[in-house]
Amino acid sequence: MKRPFIHDNFLLSNEPARELYHHYAATQPIIDYHNHLSPGQIASNHQFGDLTELWLSGDHYKWRAMRANGVSERAITGNASAEEKFTAWAATVPYTLRNPLYHWTHLELLRDFGIDQILNRDSANTIWREANAQLPKLRVHDLLERHQVRVLCTTDDPADSLDHHHAIRKSKLKTRVNPTYRPDKALHIHQPTNFNAWIERLEQTAASPIKTFDDLLSALKNRHDAFHALGCRASDHGLEACYASSCSHAQASHIFNAARVGKICTPEERSIYSSFLMLEFGRWNAARGWAMQLHLGALRNTNSRLLGSLGPDTGFDSIGDFPQVSALSAFLDALDRTGELPRTILYNLNPTDYYAFAAMTGNFQDGTLPGKIQLGSGWWFLDQKEGIEAQLNALSNLGLLRRFVGMVTDSRCFLSFPRHEYFRRVLCNLLGQDLVSGELPSDLSLIGKMVEEICFTNVKDYFGFELPT
Repeated sequence: MKRPFIHDNFLLSNEPARELYHHYAATQPIIDYHNHLSPGQIASNHQFGDLTELWLSGDHYKWRAMRANGVSERAITGNASAEEKFTAWAATVPYTLRNPLYHWTHLELLRDFGIDQILNRDSANTIWREANAQLPKLRVHDLLERHQVRVLCTTDDPADSLDHHHAIRKSKLKTRVNPTYRPDKALHIHQPTNFNAWIERLEQTAASPIKTFDDLLSALKNRHDAFHALGCRASDHGLEACYASSCSHAQASHIFNAARVGKICTPEERSIYSSFLMLEFGRWNAARGWAMQLHLGALRNTNSRLLGSLGPDTGFDSIGDFPQVSALSAFLDALDRTGELPRTILYNLNPTDYYAFAAMTGNFQDGTLPGKIQLGSGWWFLDQKEGIEAQLNALSNLGLLRRFVGMVTDSRCFLSFPRHEYFRRVLCNLLGQDLVSGELPSDLSLIGKMVEEICFTNVKDYFGFELPT
């Protein structure tokens, strides 16, 4: 009998790897501490209308593959029917061989729908009908419970009301859902029209007028406190590179006032203003015991034509080659000098930065918390097998792999939780190879304990999450 593509020992190429995965990794619950899932859909326990809404809507990974395969925008983000869009994706899947999408697609079909068929144009209609028939029993809460998601952290703007999070707390959902503080728009001083529109939103949410720079700081701190009350234990910052320029309060106030009357700042003014705010965020995090997540290195919105018609986050970002190390070091050092460096997770998007970032983590460990400064998991373009292995190897060689806080989905799709399984299989296979070669002691209980810690225990302890009972 022909073995299915996704089988029990998928990605596990040796016997120790199989032992580690099945006995230590597979049983661990999930803490997904960084994603872009919709709090509104969680609060309403959303019922998806069809497989396209659930699986393809908002997934720029798939959109990029479809465009590369010659699919028209009409069948990706346009006005084609849901079934036509799904069929276009199904016809693209055979062309994703050796792309992680091929693995993820079939893991998700199997884990969430029990479908072990290979997806292609010929099987599209059968899979479309079979999956859609199951959707009434696969609402958002069902998916979270199916994957044993104990804690999930969405990504939220300070100007968001958090009403959905209040509603989630009152629901019977067994997963603990926490917001994450993402104040990136506070730094967009170089786009005064958008910046001022965002200030108006923040004024309404914080219930306070924002006339001065101090008013802005007060409103942002007010929201930081409100996020904490709802279980937030981390901020998140998407930057090309760290800001680390010297900036006085008077300078930041002057730049803010100019933006409020529509003046476009210079790149230098944006840098010093952003540096001031980033240090404030770091100090607030340290005082609250939060983690600061720095996602560094994305070159965003490179296709101006399609950005204009489709907007951001639609598949036109890339890996940037920005200088990282000097500014990152200066930023961390500025907080460390005053004893206000929070626990910090450094995510690099350029694979050439793995070792530089891994080395940087060791410079600011201070003995107050195991693994206080973390090398983040393989992120975005690097969350595939090769990128995951590169991250694990850099961390192993320059830090303490056993203190690693593990994987995140970084996804907008509720079918993406098998990415944790994918990571766990890659992790166990890597460790199994070391056991076979004799580079690790032949002690499965020792190595298995490390696997359990990386998959669940470390992240629980690092963030201090309150787990659901």
